[in-house]
Amino acid sequence: MTRSDRFDDEDELPGARYSRRYESDAQQLDRNWSSLLQELRVVQTGVQLLTGFLMTLPFQSGFAALSNNEKGLYLVTVLASIAATILLVAPVSMHRLLFRRRQLDRLVLTAHRFALAGLLLLGVSLTGVVVLVVGLVVNSTVATIAGICTAVLFVAIWLIYPWRFRRRATRFPEPEQSEQHRNE
Repeated sequence: MTRSDRFDDEDELPGARYSRRYESDAQQLDRNWSSLLQELRVVQTGVQLLTGFLMTLPFQSGFAALSNNEKGLYLVTVLASIAATILLVAPVSMHRLLFRRRQLDRLVLTAHRFALAGLLLLGVSLTGVVVLVVGLVVNSTVATIAGICTAVLFVAIWLIYPWRFRRRATRFPEPEQSEQHRNE
């Protein structure tokens, strides 16, 4: 199995040693790792703040007034947020443990998977927060509708919309450039 078979990158040609950007496997891994770290930096702060906020709620005076269903939803929400935090921060500790061990390909692949799972759990957590807040401010019926709308919005924007472009890119690959153009 070549590295190109293991990684989904819009810039690579299947089975090729060089991507369409004409970079080596090592250069592409470095670029993918840097890109992934940038994405994680964007989301880590938000998920950590959300998790911290959620973890303080049981210590608030009004928490005892929540119904058993609301407390159950809170637990699902906070556990999803904690799991998202763990998954989205894990690539940093993996990098420290695997630093200079020539494991960048494994690190990029695993971090990619952790980021996807972390984003999924972040979506679950944010949906739970919407249901909790709207339920406390309005009522449970409106909270359910708001939760469904939030979940649909997450699925549409975070999954369906990007996959639409991903599928289109796979169906209509760019033509290969000539050797002469590549060397310019």
